[in-house]
Amino acid sequence: CESHLQELKFPFNLMPVNQIFSLHLLIGQLAGGDSFQPFKTTKDYDNWLKRLRAFTVWCDTAIVNMRKGIKLGYVLPKSLTIKVIPQMAEFDHGPAEDHLFYIPIKKMPTNISNEDRIRLEKEYKALIKNEIIPTFKKFHDFLKNEYLPASRKTSGILYLPDGNKMYECLLKSFTTTNMSADEVFELGQAEVGRLTKEMKKVKDHVGFKGDLKSFFVFVRNDKKFMPYSDPEQVIAHFNSIYNTIKPNLKKLFDIVPKTPFEIKRTEAFREASASAEYYQGSVDGTRPGIFYVPVPDASSYNNFADEDLFLHEAIPGHHYQISIQQESQDLPKFRKILWNSAFGEGWALYTESLGKELGLYTDPYQYFGMLSEEMHRAIRLVVDVGIHSKGWTREEAIQYSLDREAESEDNITSEIERYMASPGQAVSYKIGQLKILELRNKAEKELGKKFDIREFHNKILESGVMPLNILEGKIDRWIESKK
Repeated sequence: CESHLQELKFPFNLMPVNQIFSLHLLIGQLAGGDSFQPFKTTKDYDNWLKRLRAFTVWCDTAIVNMRKGIKLGYVLPKSLTIKVIPQMAEFDHGPAEDHLFYIPIKKMPTNISNEDRIRLEKEYKALIKNEIIPTFKKFHDFLKNEYLPASRKTSGILYLPDGNKMYECLLKSFTTTNMSADEVFELGQAEVGRLTKEMKKVKDHVGFKGDLKSFFVFVRNDKKFMPYSDPEQVIAHFNSIYNTIKPNLKKLFDIVPKTPFEIKRTEAFREASASAEYYQGSVDGTRPGIFYVPVPDASSYNNFADEDLFLHEAIPGHHYQISIQQESQDLPKFRKILWNSAFGEGWALYTESLGKELGLYTDPYQYFGMLSEEMHRAIRLVVDVGIHSKGWTREEAIQYSLDREAESEDNITSEIERYMASPGQAVSYKIGQLKILELRNKAEKELGKKFDIREFHNKILESGVMPLNILEGKIDRWIESKK
């Protein structure tokens, strides 16, 4: 509550859209009928009509606020505005029957009466033609003609009025600590150094003769890491990873979620700029948790870090943590749906280190993938602070990443632009992971033979997300009680 009250002191509402965390993207995702907006009953279809009408009002409000932002100097970097424009263009034209927002009508279940079917077809067509398409057209034109020329050439939040204070506030909120930007930066540099040494060991182990940077190029581009011709093969690959870890999960966890779990390909309209991600199931467990995988081009899909990716985004990362929290019989409702990145993303990053215990990372390249993903999160500490506190340009941050990790240039560019869109969010992962690792090491050392990894994981997960200092106090009390 304190964090959010502090955030309300700053006019974040004057920059309500960006290319990755934005309501227009969420609405587009829900509109296709395959996401977590239900389309099973007449009431579901009517509810969605109400939501879409409210969304058009939100778009008008967003434009008004963005015009205020132009006047007061709170605008997006130009490179981000450029990415939002084609997203709006996806939905700014007809015919209504071919529009993404019309798909639920084409998939209408048979239990809906003929009378309602005719009415809904008519209402959806009218809404798309008269409200949705004009709204997106208006937003598209505004962004292209008015907002883009006013967007800034700088990358970091420090170039906004009160930018340094805004970043300080966001760092505190996302890390749930009092770490300064400089402390985060120094921690990041130390972790980058440590992980570079580990990555060199793997390079030498597989017999690669060039330097580490050449090894990154090899891993990014060698076709043996791109064996697919069809997106469904990528989804099948993730299902095989799931099947590998299933028998080993009980060694590390004795509380497991009841919420179902699915792996799906990311929808086409947002696939080009999306990264793999997890969408949680419903609190009542009737809607599954979904791990979305973007595969814009199967033939260039690189799988060298997929085992690690599955552990983080799916099981036992986000799916376990969020579902166990939502299913708890002991937590009050607000804590069942609470989220903070330091705990939630810290847990997911911690679970990447469990791969060997779960039967993964037998291939040294997949283990290198795990190190690469951890390096990716360590680099975030450096480049996020670099961009938002030290005045780094987008290009300097991209180059820093290219020199130190194996992600492709396209992915790195998308990531840097994501950090530009959401200052501070990206540093939370490593801060949380390091705290959970520190607590596990402390418990193992102090409890010796009394340490049970399943019980430790229960203690981390059972109470849901919390600030890291509260988590530390909880684990310290548990250690004392076990003694």
